[in-house]
Amino acid sequence: MSRLVFVDTETTGLSHDNGDRIVEIGCIEMVNRRLTGRHKHFYVNPQRPSSDDALKVHGISDDFLADKPLFAAVADELLAFFEGAEVVAHNAPFDVGFIDAELRRLGRPSFLACVAKVTDSLALARELYPGKANSLDALCRRLEVDNTHRTLHGALLDAGLLAEAYLRMTRGQDSLVIDLAEAAAGGAHSGDAVDLSSFDLPLLEPTADELLAHAAVLADLDKASGGRTVWR
Repeated sequence: MSRLVFVDTETTGLSHDNGDRIVEIGCIEMVNRRLTGRHKHFYVNPQRPSSDDALKVHGISDDFLADKPLFAAVADELLAFFEGAEVVAHNAPFDVGFIDAELRRLGRPSFLACVAKVTDSLALARELYPGKANSLDALCRRLEVDNTHRTLHGALLDAGLLAEAYLRMTRGQDSLVIDLAEAAAGGAHSGDAVDLSSFDLPLLEPTADELLAHAAVLADLDKASGGRTVWR
């Protein structure tokens, strides 16, 4: 079983080394590349004000957070949700760094001691789309993930958008096999290998007009290349 947990955090600022804290954390579970509906979402009292720049990003006021639980009160529930999973975050060093800083304050083991693996979807996006913008918003536009309802950053919303974007980034050449297997099983994919010989694929012969049109295209390409085409 492949279990992924997508996580996003909102914080009081950019540097946990300088004392910035988590104000919101959202996590969404996926098993065997399917969302399960299980999630965790907490607003957290950071015991310090958010910077003006951070407030412009997440819009979570200090007054709103004043009566929210401390991170210590939600740590056990969060860690139980993360336990044994591969965790995916966009710019993972940022989110993991803040979670680790909170755990250190509690004298708890590091985040990596709890999870199976951490995957940075930003690093993955940079490999797939070098030289392009790879923010979560940019990925959503590129991969046609609907983020029109995202006006401010929100941890649970962003974790959900990331899950959709990650699925589309990692949908490989085996996707046809997956789709065929799901269709054969009525939508339930067991993960077993598919015997493609069981599928009867029709062979459509081209018509005479299609053959002539194809020959004309090849002739045009040959002429445009100065007779350097390799299929002659």
